[in-house]
Amino acid sequence: MTVTYSERLHGALIGQPGSRELLNTPALILDRDAFDRNVDRMARFARTHGLALRPHAKSHKSADIARAQRAAGAVGLCCAKLGEAEALADEGIDGLHLTSPIVTAPTIARLAALARRTSWLSIVADHPDPVDALAIAAAGGPPITVLVDIDPGIHRTGVASPEAAVALAQRIAERPSLRYGGVQFYCGAQQHVAGFADRHAAIAERTAYLTTCLDALAAAGLSPPVVTGAGTGSHAIDAELGVLTELQVGSYIFMDREYADCDIDGSGTPPFETALMVDARVISANAAGMVTIDAGLKAFATEAGAPPVIAGAQARYRFMGDEQGALIGSGLPELGRRVTMATPHCDPTVNLYDAYHVVSGDTLLAIWPVTARGRSA
Repeated sequence: MTVTYSERLHGALIGQPGSRELLNTPALILDRDAFDRNVDRMARFARTHGLALRPHAKSHKSADIARAQRAAGAVGLCCAKLGEAEALADEGIDGLHLTSPIVTAPTIARLAALARRTSWLSIVADHPDPVDALAIAAAGGPPITVLVDIDPGIHRTGVASPEAAVALAQRIAERPSLRYGGVQFYCGAQQHVAGFADRHAAIAERTAYLTTCLDALAAAGLSPPVVTGAGTGSHAIDAELGVLTELQVGSYIFMDREYADCDIDGSGTPPFETALMVDARVISANAAGMVTIDAGLKAFATEAGAPPVIAGAQARYRFMGDEQGALIGSGLPELGRRVTMATPHCDPTVNLYDAYHVVSGDTLLAIWPVTARGRSA
């Protein structure tokens, strides 16, 4: 097993009281206590509502986190990329579902090989040609479960009509080396609508369209065994609407700033806690009203804005360059002091780091590799 740079740098600190203060920065921090509570809350939510839970690994890319989710009752994991699924399978994680179509000859060959070494694997399709190619590649091996991906309206992936859904489902069902598994319907554009009422209305409108697709499939004798979708922002709404059978939630384990800005369940109180953060340190303090910290563009995903400062300073953050950021305010921390920020967008921030530093309070408990880091294909 490859040892990460973070493990070499900080492995000796594991278990030492106060060891968080000794970490080199910037460091990706996972609050184990908040993380465990988040994992448990979503697992209990799914059980209470009679829904299968298949969390999305694109948020964390971690075999350790996948194992924690499976131990809490998840039926498996979703992966956005084939490389993520391969990396998790290498670590013994099963029940993997690929949420993006696989269409090229090399990736279809890899998918067929992966199916031969995992106990269960599923994938989505939105066009008949890759289905035919996959059927040929899968011949002689275990059947590969294929779900029809239905476009929820953003035109990223998915079939464009109920008629197309029926035609593709029939194509899958006709192939002996494939198994028709149902449908996928993920409303990604609606996940971060800030107000609960507006998000509820948007998800309900899209779910009504999904129902027309399900009715068409049922009329053709192809009622889907699984209807998978949802996200952290819509899981409570999807459970209420009662159409999905499986939740693909991902960011709930971390609760980045984008989701913290949303009224997730209509209560006005976040149902999950901020568990993912970045520790940094003040490296320059020569300007009035500003200090420089050692976490810049390479420490955070930038498309969601600046990270909120949650400990160590009463200040606002501003990007200053690749390696540095500025804290602006009054009563700023002194040179060398630690500052903690929440992540603006967790998924691409995680991909910038080789490992999570798992802490409880100020003690480093473990270092978990970002198993599928850089697996972009």
